[in-house]
Amino acid sequence: MGQQSILVVEDEPSIREVVALYLEREGYDVATATNGNEAMAHLESSLPDLVILDLMLPEVSGESIARWLRTNSDTPIIMLTARKTEADRVAGLDMGADDYVTKPFSTRELVSRVKAVLRRTSSKLVDSDPQPLEVGHLQIDPKQRTVMIGGKSKSLTATEFDLLWVFARHPRQVFTRDQLLDLVWGLNDYIDASTVTVHIRRLREKIEEAPSKPRYVQTVWGVGYKFEP
Repeated sequence: MGQQSILVVEDEPSIREVVALYLEREGYDVATATNGNEAMAHLESSLPDLVILDLMLPEVSGESIARWLRTNSDTPIIMLTARKTEADRVAGLDMGADDYVTKPFSTRELVSRVKAVLRRTSSKLVDSDPQPLEVGHLQIDPKQRTVMIGGKSKSLTATEFDLLWVFARHPRQVFTRDQLLDLVWGLNDYIDASTVTVHIRRLREKIEEAPSKPRYVQTVWGVGYKFEP
């Protein structure tokens, strides 16, 4: 695998420079942007493997950039923000973030999260010789990391795909939120269960005909979730 690229979008010089330095030491190809316009210019020219995105940016907001990314790509996003409430975290994840880090943060923790997200993007959950699965109207190809619904392609983020793959490989098995954190995120110390809840909702919105009455990803009240083929 070649050198993975990361765009750090952060208007505070001290944070931007330290994060970039740590990531470069880990062997990543790092570009930086100091405001929303710079970030958009970079993204429209070349999409990186991952974006670290501050929400509070001058010129073009982090929210706008996140929504543009989700409309135009499946590039993973780690959001940086001073907003610390659970409602803020859920809102950030709903914008399409794969992870959400509050300031002040440990740079080592951020690097760990970067590695975890990029491992998911690199198909760590897929077997050495995976075979496509067809379940109901869903066709899931783990090698191409694509999902078709009724013959039409559906765009999923790396995290959403890995959630679906775990469920589809284990039909009718009930998973707790903690088990899904272990299997998909692998970072229980840093990520809470609300992250799972938000990603389940986003996955349902993409694969279910009626997300409020899901056919595939069903809630097992008081326990967790299961996949009903």
